[in-house]
Amino acid sequence: MKIEFYKNYSEVTEFILLGFRTHPKLQVLLFLVFLLIYMVTLTGNISMIIVIKMDSRLHTPMYFFLRNLSYLDLCYSTVIAPKTLANFLSNEKKISYNGCATQFFFFALFVTTEGFLLAVMAYDRFSAICSPLLYPVHMSPKVCVRLVTGSYVCGCINSIVQTGFTFSLHFCGENRLDHFFCDVPALIKISCVDTFVNEIVLFVLSALIIIVTTTVILVSYAYILSTVLKIPSSHGRSKTFSTCGSHVAVVSIFYGTVFFMYAQPGAISSPQEDKIVAVLYTLVIPMLNPLIYSMRNRDVKDSVKRILCKK
Repeated sequence: MKIEFYKNYSEVTEFILLGFRTHPKLQVLLFLVFLLIYMVTLTGNISMIIVIKMDSRLHTPMYFFLRNLSYLDLCYSTVIAPKTLANFLSNEKKISYNGCATQFFFFALFVTTEGFLLAVMAYDRFSAICSPLLYPVHMSPKVCVRLVTGSYVCGCINSIVQTGFTFSLHFCGENRLDHFFCDVPALIKISCVDTFVNEIVLFVLSALIIIVTTTVILVSYAYILSTVLKIPSSHGRSKTFSTCGSHVAVVSIFYGTVFFMYAQPGAISSPQEDKIVAVLYTLVIPMLNPLIYSMRNRDVKDSVKRILCKK
């Protein structure tokens, strides 16, 4: 039961991240697995950014957005992974109150921004396939920059609101977070005051963001599908579908995990499941995104070959 009168309790100045409570030998194994995932994430996303930057043939709106996607994956995995890796080898597993707030703020910023960026990328494919003659106008450099900037603004607004509501809670001495990073559900569970408003804010904002962005994505792909089916050549249809396949795969994985964590009422009640899903969207998805785009994208593979041949 939440404690309504918390004045006699000292406020926490640090949190203990319980993480994955397993045998010490398994902690070492998990450290190695997480380290491998993080190294692949760094290598894949940095390589994607460098390839797109170095090859002038990839200086198009589609790859401009893809480069920003790699940057976001790089950032939000870096917000989580180093501290998680350090905690695997530490007995204390502590994070300061301000450090916890900072970690959550940047995590929420980058993850929310990625959601909006994925919607922007769907709109880009819609413009390229359904309105090819007007595509240079619809996706001019200025428009692309504004769309990416707008994604960051939306991410920042959500992050400020979520961080403000979450860290206005009182914890009354309880500082053991049953998670491997500072996240809203885990923080809400240890608060000693009524968290009904916080849970509503989390659910409403998450649902609103998911509804808005997925609507843009679904409408864009509905028009794309309608246009592609009108193409008489099977080769043309296959080529057009291949340009969208990577994005559809990334969107499906990303939104599936985020919805499970934040946009359904029972998200706060199962910490063990939350940890497993959190590993997917904080570490595994940022690792998979560059692999998905590079394996399914012929332009990227050709650019890598050209760069390697020059070297």
